[in-house]
Amino acid sequence: MANDQAKPSGPDLTKGLPFSDLADGGMIVGHVGKDEVLVVRQGDNVFAVDAHCTHYHGPLGDGLVVGETVRCPWHHACFDLRTGEALRAPAVSPLSCWNVERKGASVIIRTRKEKSEPRPRGKITSPPDKIVIIGGGAAGFAAAEMLRRQKFEGSITLLSNDEAPPVDRPNLSKDYLAGTAPEEWVPLRETTYYKDNNIDLRLRADVVEIDRKQRQVLLRSGDRVAYNKLLLATGAEPIRLPLPGFDAPIVHTLRSLDDCRQIIAAARDSRRVVVIGASFIGLEVAAALRQREIETHVAAPEKRPMERVLGPEMGDFIRKLHEEHGVQFHLDDPVVAIEAKQIKLQSGAVLEADLVIAGVGVKPRVELAEKAGLAIDRGVKVDAYLQTSDPNIYAAGDIARWPDPHSGADIRVEHWVVAERQGQTAALNMIGIKEKFDQVPFFWSQHYDVPINYVGHAEGWDEIAVEGDIGAKDCLLRFKKDGRTLAAASIYRDVDSLAAEVELEMAQA
Repeated sequence: MANDQAKPSGPDLTKGLPFSDLADGGMIVGHVGKDEVLVVRQGDNVFAVDAHCTHYHGPLGDGLVVGETVRCPWHHACFDLRTGEALRAPAVSPLSCWNVERKGASVIIRTRKEKSEPRPRGKITSPPDKIVIIGGGAAGFAAAEMLRRQKFEGSITLLSNDEAPPVDRPNLSKDYLAGTAPEEWVPLRETTYYKDNNIDLRLRADVVEIDRKQRQVLLRSGDRVAYNKLLLATGAEPIRLPLPGFDAPIVHTLRSLDDCRQIIAAARDSRRVVVIGASFIGLEVAAALRQREIETHVAAPEKRPMERVLGPEMGDFIRKLHEEHGVQFHLDDPVVAIEAKQIKLQSGAVLEADLVIAGVGVKPRVELAEKAGLAIDRGVKVDAYLQTSDPNIYAAGDIARWPDPHSGADIRVEHWVVAERQGQTAALNMIGIKEKFDQVPFFWSQHYDVPINYVGHAEGWDEIAVEGDIGAKDCLLRFKKDGRTLAAASIYRDVDSLAAEVELEMAQA
């Protein structure tokens, strides 16, 4: 039976596939030996690429074809069908392409193509000699990777104040924390990648000042690093509550790999944990620790989990889902003090805990930008090209507030995929390839076996249109204002989520 499950899907493509079986714009998953291959027809053209996303191995055959691209159903990565290039994060590695033979009325696929070069995004004009990136998170890594992918030959210095090379941060509150993902899945690239691609990655590098006049950044070590173009990708840091006892050893926040390792180590000897905050990060942590069979309590000031982002019905569903897995909620009852192993709530209730995780949100790290005199507006203010008020400095990720063409407002978004995609766009603009950042924001959250995908950006709405059944884990919610869809959230409606993303792309404000 195990052998049957291991067999690849679909027809044997080496024996031929009738061209008539391929609908225009349609796709079929077949196999060449043990390799699954996605075959896509666009007009008279037939493309063949690997059938699984290079991010988390999502099944591309369950995704959506848009022009000469295919989008992953899980986390909305996008690939070029001609070259296999990963056009949009979270995937950064390309798919393999396969040779397509046409014989009479049949399509035959037998061999992989030689590795294709990515198509240039534009002409590099007046490339700088030195690019410095401050921040080793999603935006910083994606920018460095894109620069080398586009054949930028100047120096790249990536300054990170982290202990570890860039990691897949979403995994830290999901599978890695739950103990179901090995540590080798966590780095975004092997450590040799940076040397092999001539990226000067400096860890534990604290930048204390940007000298705009001299175009240098000053490190706490006293070193100075010169730049022609600079990318600020300093990200965000967890909010620390001004509560008595918040600095106690049992209290942890989660942002870095080191934070996660400390929580895992503490969890091994913990019988009961209290999570402060019913946000995405707080409840993902709660789900992960329940998978470690630790008694888990969630205390928060809100009446419903995630209601501010997902609305009341989805909030009630998420609470019920967690309660079914043993999480105990103490909502509308904020923590007021932590004394030894006692967590005191506003109601007077006291929770015993061996471990406390604070997941009450993050704040953008804008101190460097402020000190440098850059324009600030609840974040670092940038234009459509992610350029700050200094033409030699760009900003991307959690700190950047940009003009969003879809909502018609200046927004700042704290999503991993947005940060990666902004890093990629900033990289192109720093080397003279003019590209506006006009992508629709996307994030995903995982709670046990339930994924929640969200596209768009809705800070407020006057209607939530529900398609399907939230309780049955089969739904798409559209968040609308004045009849116009601003965002959509879904559970197990992956193609609908991708289609909603395309609709939002087409309907700019």
